[in-house]
Amino acid sequence: MDNITTSKSGKRPGLLVIQEWWGVNDHIRDVARRLQNEGFITVPVDMYDGKVTKDPEVARGLMMAMDKNAAIEKLNAAVKSLKANPEVSNVGSIGFCMGGFLTLSLACQNSELKAGVAFYGNVPPDASLAKVSAPILYIYGEKDQHIPASEIDRLEQSMKRAGKTCHVVRYPKSDHAFFNDTRKEVYNPTDAKDAWERSLAFLKKNLG
Repeated sequence: MDNITTSKSGKRPGLLVIQEWWGVNDHIRDVARRLQNEGFITVPVDMYDGKVTKDPEVARGLMMAMDKNAAIEKLNAAVKSLKANPEVSNVGSIGFCMGGFLTLSLACQNSELKAGVAFYGNVPPDASLAKVSAPILYIYGEKDQHIPASEIDRLEQSMKRAGKTCHVVRYPKSDHAFFNDTRKEVYNPTDAKDAWERSLAFLKKNLG
């Protein structure tokens, strides 16, 4: 897939990269690098202030202890910082698991966000989804034991009722976190490649 061509103004799209519940680990930094190679100016937003773990119980504790309002404030500040960068045109967000939920939540509140890609994140309430101002791409593995398919149905139905742009891609053979190539027990290289290509195309279309 072609990289982004820098506009005549010299600007490129900015992109928040929002972590899974593990923290800003090697996987998230690698995703940010791959996106940079595609022409985006990326900001991996550290929601845990430097804390990283491989222990699911510790990760759960870190996620549960995170103040959701403060998290959105941090993301809003990251959007503002990118918008202030003279090299940045539009700003989008891509997030995974917890970061998928935060991407959706940010899109419900920040009209400066011009595109959001959410990988297998929890779905905000319908009242929040009605306030989404950016096109959304939602990626879901149908073997996901953490997020029921009924929630993805609700996302589609709620966004349609509200007249919002939302594309949902479902992968019947994939589990939660299937994009994470450091987790061999769930990683699905075929679906991960397809999801990556779809995400790039979506972001480049909506962020220019």
